[in-house]
Amino acid sequence: MFKFDLVDVSLRAESRLTERSQTTIPAAIRDALQLKPGEIIEYSLLSGGKVIISKQNDEQDDPAVLHFLTFLERDMVNNPQHIHSVPVEFWSGLENLVAGIDVDLDAPLTDD
Repeated sequence: MFKFDLVDVSLRAESRLTERSQTTIPAAIRDALQLKPGEIIEYSLLSGGKVIISKQNDEQDDPAVLHFLTFLERDMVNNPQHIHSVPVEFWSGLENLVAGIDVDLDAPLTDD
């Protein structure tokens, strides 16, 4: 789902695979991800054979949203000719629509 580019790399480290196919996550990576013993890490294998290791979020991703975003990404890659900028008039209309409305995005949702 995510584009991986070597330009995005901010830290590199390496470790050796043991005879039991185990490895230790280098301290620099553990520190950067703020990993603590017992936490779950996630591995994502990219098509080119690269692996992304990440700290698993406490919040589980919504699978419907994940599938939709994957669909969008695939469509954008396969059909870049369909990508267009949003007209300025559209943004102006949105600004007028929500003018004066104060929303706290961190507030819990109510049944209303």
